[in-house]
Amino acid sequence: MSSPASSFGGPTLEFWQQRFESQRTPWDRGAVNPALAPLVAGGVLPAGARVLVPGCGAGYEVLALAAGGLHPVGVDYAPAAVELTRARLAQAGLAAEVVQADLLDWKPSAPFDAIWDQACLCALHPDLWFAYAQRLAAWARPGGTLVLLAVQVEREGRHEGRIEGPPYHCDVNAVRALFPAERWQWPRPPYPRHAHPAGIAELQVVLTRLAEPRGAA
Repeated sequence: MSSPASSFGGPTLEFWQQRFESQRTPWDRGAVNPALAPLVAGGVLPAGARVLVPGCGAGYEVLALAAGGLHPVGVDYAPAAVELTRARLAQAGLAAEVVQADLLDWKPSAPFDAIWDQACLCALHPDLWFAYAQRLAAWARPGGTLVLLAVQVEREGRHEGRIEGPPYHCDVNAVRALFPAERWQWPRPPYPRHAHPAGIAELQVVLTRLAEPRGAA
């Protein structure tokens, strides 16, 4: 996860670090996201694929992907999250790359076959979404897959137009603007909706990265 400028009023490195150190992580299911297994079983995330897990948090999906014969790369901004994921991998006897980095600055060594984003877009302040979406497009190889669990959260009592979060509500129209049809192949709606124990929901959108038009910048 990334640290927005203080003018955004969004989460900082200190915020995420304190949350993981104190185990105050209500977004954490305490288990693998139930949407993952069907995508692996159905070949959407095939064995042997190199999969980026941005904002990997406690690492449940990193472990599940590694155990399923994929090659996950977990990235998180909070050192405590990175340490926790590495410890769980070691305890399970599994191997995966886990990186502590600001995703808005980080540069992977090569594009990915797939990206699993269940917690990163919604954790970033919306003012940073465009920059993050540009990076996702650069990180996915042509023909690669982006699995986005777009968080649906409605809050009452907003004051003076302030956007409340995290998690931030991922309106599907905003998501369409971030991942335009010129770059991403969209499936037809409706999109699967998964309930979350924290009282929110996740809209599952599986996109395919299109090749850039010849001569595109």
